Amino acid sequence: MQKLGDFKLPHFFNYPPYFTLQLVKDTREKQVQLWKELILDYCRTQKLFVIGLNEDFPLFSNPAIERSLSHEAKEVFLSSLVSDGRAEWMDKGHKKCLILWLRIQDWADCILRFVKDNGLEDGVMTVEEIRSGIESRGTELHGMDRTVLMRALRLLEQKGKVAMFKGSSADDEGVKFSA
Repeated sequence: MQKLGDFKLPHFFNYPPYFTLQLVKDTREKQVQLWKELILDYCRTQKLFVIGLNEDFPLFSNPAIERSLSHEAKEVFLSSLVSDGRAEWMDKGHKKCLILWLRIQDWADCILRFVKDNGLEDGVMTVEEIRSGIESRGTELHGMDRTVLMRALRLLEQKGKVAMFKGSSADDEGVKFSA
C-alpha cells in the first residue's frame, strides 16, 4: 500500500482512471464518493482546513503512475463536498475551499467535551488558548482553523453554552464556559 508521509493511500489511488473524471453516471458517482472520503480523511489526519485549487495539494497527483487531477475534477470533488455541507468555498471564484472534516456542530460538541474533560465549566479561556494552549495539546482542537473555531463558538453562544467577549486585540478574544 502506498503512503503519503504517514498517511496510507487507498488502492484506487494507483488506478489511473480515478484521476480522470468518469463519464458513466454510476462510475462517476462512485469516483466522487471515493475522492470525497479520501479528501476528508487526509485533511483530518493532517489537520488541514484549506485547499487551494491552484496550489499543489499532495492528493491531487500521483507521480508513481504519472497522473494528476484536472482543474475540473478538483472542482467537481470539492463542489460535491460543499453540497454535502463538508466544505465551503472561501471566495466567489472557487479558488480556495474550507474543508469541514467535522461539521460545525461536531466541532461545538468537541469543544464541550474538552471543557468537561478539563474541568473548565464556568472557566474562561482565550480563543488562542483553545487553539494552541497547553490544555488543547493532543486534542482535535489543537491547531484548528480560527474561522472554524469561531463559528463553533458562536453556535455554542447561540445555545447559551458559552459567552464570548472581546479584549483589546483579536488575540484577546475570550470565552466563558457555562456549566
